[in-house]
Amino acid sequence: MGVPQEVAPGIHVATSRRTLTTSTVLIGGEEAFLVDPAWMPDELAALAAFVGGSRVVGGFATHAHHDHLLWHPGFGDAPRWASQRTTELARQERDALVEGLGAEFPHPLVELMGRVDAVAGRIPESAGFDIELIVHDGHAPGHTALWLPRERLLLAGDMLSDVELPLPFDPDDVPAYLEALDVLAPYAARAAVVVPGHGRVGADALTRLDADRRYIDDVVHRASSDDPRRANAGMDAEYERLRRLVGGAG
Repeated sequence: MGVPQEVAPGIHVATSRRTLTTSTVLIGGEEAFLVDPAWMPDELAALAAFVGGSRVVGGFATHAHHDHLLWHPGFGDAPRWASQRTTELARQERDALVEGLGAEFPHPLVELMGRVDAVAGRIPESAGFDIELIVHDGHAPGHTALWLPRERLLLAGDMLSDVELPLPFDPDDVPAYLEALDVLAPYAARAAVVVPGHGRVGADALTRLDADRRYIDDVVHRASSDDPRRANAGMDAEYERLRRLVGGAG
């Protein structure tokens, strides 16, 4: 993980060496707020060092996948939030989530994974940033994007990626994914900056959303897509998986 990039005043994004997973740090005055801190133990430690003297006042997990539920002792014991459904899944599926971290993941970090409480609407304490929560079921049940209206910044979670294809795999519900794109569309149209959960920060949220719609439409109605993201690691397998899901392949 390199030095976090400041993508808007007080908003810093770090990118993991593993699947280009992003961590977002909001710093206002002497306070900090974390979104999806990840991924590897040394990268979590580097994020804690980056936060430095700022007091972490909270954290947020966009969805209940193991790489988005992490925390580090250096962040302290600030409240950590997620949507209601994400919170339920983090508890109900804890054993499987822990398994996803791998046997070598340090026990103290395993213990901190997924310790989130439910919140709705807006986050009560977030280092002075106004954050609206956009909850849907596109990529995962209770998946949540974060909208910062003053900065016109959209934290999209595991959607609107420049490197990953749309992944409606949890649940296998393509209509829910399309509905989620509809929910995100007005925010994407206004966004000056989009931060995907995996990939690169961009200024092209609406273009990414249109590409995702086109990809799903191509697979559903033509059983084929030439989306260039298929060339990225693991994505051609996901393409074939979606084709099977919608009946486009044997």
